[in-house]
Amino acid sequence: MTGSLAVPEVRYVKTPDGAHIAYQVFGAGPIDVVLVTGFASNIEYGWRLEPIARALQRLGGFARVIQFDRRGTGLSDRMDLSNPPTLEARMDDIRAVMDAAGVERAALVGDTDGATLCAVFAATYPSRVLAAVLHGSVARGLWARDYPWGWRPERWDEYLERVETQWGSQSLADWYLEWNWPDHRYDAAFLREFASYLRVSASPGAALAIERLDRDHDIRDVLGTIQVPVLVTHRVDDVVEPIECARHLAAHIPGARLLELPGAAHFLMFASDTDALLDSVERFLESVRGEEQDFDRVLATVLFTDIVGSTDTATTIGDRAWRELVATHDQRVRTPLGRFRGREVDRAGDGFFAVFDGPARAVRCALAIGEALEPLGITVRAGVHTGEVELDGASVRGIAVNIGARVAASARPNEVLVSSTVKDLVAGSGLAFQSRGQHALKGIPDEWELFAAAPRATEPLV
Repeated sequence: MTGSLAVPEVRYVKTPDGAHIAYQVFGAGPIDVVLVTGFASNIEYGWRLEPIARALQRLGGFARVIQFDRRGTGLSDRMDLSNPPTLEARMDDIRAVMDAAGVERAALVGDTDGATLCAVFAATYPSRVLAAVLHGSVARGLWARDYPWGWRPERWDEYLERVETQWGSQSLADWYLEWNWPDHRYDAAFLREFASYLRVSASPGAALAIERLDRDHDIRDVLGTIQVPVLVTHRVDDVVEPIECARHLAAHIPGARLLELPGAAHFLMFASDTDALLDSVERFLESVRGEEQDFDRVLATVLFTDIVGSTDTATTIGDRAWRELVATHDQRVRTPLGRFRGREVDRAGDGFFAVFDGPARAVRCALAIGEALEPLGITVRAGVHTGEVELDGASVRGIAVNIGARVAASARPNEVLVSSTVKDLVAGSGLAFQSRGQHALKGIPDEWELFAAAPRATEPLV
């Protein structure tokens, strides 16, 4: 027993790709809240740490809360360190626990890199999200000229070396608290308990993989597609991620509210004044509760394929043989579409137009299509883009569809060409890309840098 709430039962749910995710359900408020913690967690052990337990109790006082350990952390299945989970696989964790808990629509409360996941989930599945609270989060992990608040590569290198060589040690736990949660740096008992918490939350390899995913992420192109109500919260003296990161998020998410809080604590659960933050979260969620919206625009990934030289081939082999070859082509395309959970929208000339809920699945599907067609002597080109699309029954429309078609038209034979948005969103997926330079896409403003995809890092990653 911790405080007024018994430590909730740990349950498990299996995701579509076979991962077992540990989750808990507690509280009895009128709002369903899915808590997506940052970095690593252990949902059972966390109740032993007074700051975490206090925050969970406060959440459970106004909501029915579903919290879980993301794959690779805590009580959930370990991750394959050579193949870290893709963005869409991590979104599957959220959907799986929502379904298991009988939640059709919930508010998402995300902490640091968990907030990044919430933002993409809200854009992709808006009908399942009442609202989103994004705390201590950033849109991009690495410094760029147009994102000067990201960490520079040398800072990431130093930090990742520390994680790899010191994970689980008391010295690393002390350093984390000094840096992330200064409110607790003089509490010797808490320091010891926190070191143990880190060890039961992740292995050194998993911690390193998680932080590399955080380094490589870039969701700036997603922010403008978020339609649900969003509250961005951040502490003004945060030295891990400066307050400018939160201001950038709020400025680029339509209608987002920004709450700047005093103090330097980076993570949501460990500040001495967490109650004040959660009071604001409660008021925000209460203000949006009951709002019903119909969402006809979602974040999606579009895939276009096209047979190269189809007219010449049809002329050479004759109409009947061509029809039989096309029928075999269609069958071999639809098999990977089903495997990678793509939805066929239309036949696009001599190819296909399909839509996916995740970019890595779409790229891998395109690569698999090329491999499946090679024995038939059929060469295809493919294009992949992620953006906001408009749903109208079975139809899918919008500028993202037009861009995807233009990307495909720019591909070489036997090439899967993707936009920079796709490349940024599949960081950590194991896919490799080579720049194909700037392209003018017919009817689309500006020039676009496009990248050729490969199933593994045969060329330097970019």
